[in-house]
Amino acid sequence: MTRCAVYGTGSWGTAFAMVLGDAGCEVTLWGRRRELVDAINTGRTNPDYLPGVELPGSVRATTDPEEVARGAEFTVLAVPSQTLRGNLARWAPMLHPGTVLVSLMKGVELGTAKRMSEVVEEVAGVPAERVAVLTGPNLAREIAARQPAAAVVACSDEAVAQRLQAACHTPYFRPYTNTDVVGCELGGAVKNVIALAVGIADGMGLGDNTKASLITRGLAETTRLGLAMGADAHTFAGLAGMGDLVATCSSPLSRNHTFGTNLGRGMTLEQTIAATKQTAEGVKSCESVLDLARRHGVDMPITETVVEIVHDGKPPLVALKDLMSRSAKAERH
Repeated sequence: MTRCAVYGTGSWGTAFAMVLGDAGCEVTLWGRRRELVDAINTGRTNPDYLPGVELPGSVRATTDPEEVARGAEFTVLAVPSQTLRGNLARWAPMLHPGTVLVSLMKGVELGTAKRMSEVVEEVAGVPAERVAVLTGPNLAREIAARQPAAAVVACSDEAVAQRLQAACHTPYFRPYTNTDVVGCELGGAVKNVIALAVGIADGMGLGDNTKASLITRGLAETTRLGLAMGADAHTFAGLAGMGDLVATCSSPLSRNHTFGTNLGRGMTLEQTIAATKQTAEGVKSCESVLDLARRHGVDMPITETVVEIVHDGKPPLVALKDLMSRSAKAERH
C-alpha cells in the first residue's frame, strides 16, 4: 500500500486525501488544531471544511508533523501559498528520504516571484525530479462529493508523474500527466487573478459577454507569460489552463470568484476579507503575478487592473473604463 503524507486539513487538502484513500493509499493528514484532528479520526469527516463528507478508513490525522512524514512515498503540501516557505522550513528535516513532494498550491510567492515548486526545491533542498504539481479544475467540494473530474499531475520526470497518477486515479478522479511544470503552475496561479476580475464584473451586474471576454483575454495573458518563461503553449489549452480557468471563473464554489463578486458589489477589501472564511489565493498572488510579468517584460492588463482594484483602492467602474479605453490591438497580441 502506497504511504502518503498530506500537510494541511483545509478543504482541498482533505479532499485530495480522500482521493488518495479511495485510490488505495494509506494517508496521514497533518493539522494544526487538535479538535479538528480528533474530529477527523473519530467522526471520519472534516466538520470545518467538508462537513458531511465521509473519509475512507485509510485516512487518519495527527498534529505531529514528524509522524505524518514517516515512510511517505508522496508528501503532499496543501497550505496557503504565502505560508509555504515558513512551514516547509520546519517540516523539511522530518521528510522521508526519497519522498516526492507534491504541491497542491496555486500561487506565486510575494517578494521572490517564485512558483511553488521552486520554493519547494529551494527550501527542502531537493531536485526538480522529486517535485510534482497537481492542478486543473479542482473545486474541492465537487471532488469531495466524488463527482467526475479530471486533473493534471506535472513533473519534469515523467516516470514520477506516472507514479503519482497511479496513486490518485479513482473511478471519479482521472489524472493526466504532463512534464511542463512551469505552464501547469502558471495556469493554476493566474486563473485565480482572472477569477477575481470575473467576480468583480459579476458583482457589478455585467453580463456573459464581459465574462467571456475576461476569461479569453485572461487566458491570452497567461499564455504570454508562460511562453516568456519557457512553457509549452499547448498546456494552456488543456486542463491546467483553460479547464481550471473556466471552473474558477464560473463556479459559485470558487473562493476567488466570490471574493471578486463582493468587491464588485461595493464591499471594501477589509469587509470582503472578513466575510471570506478560506484563503482566496488570487488576492495576494495578483501582486506577485504582476511582479513576475514585469520581470519578464510581459503585458498583463487584466492582472494589473485587479491589483489596482484590490490593493490600490481603484473603483471598479473607473478601472473598467480604463481597461476598455486601452489602444486597439490584433487579437493575437
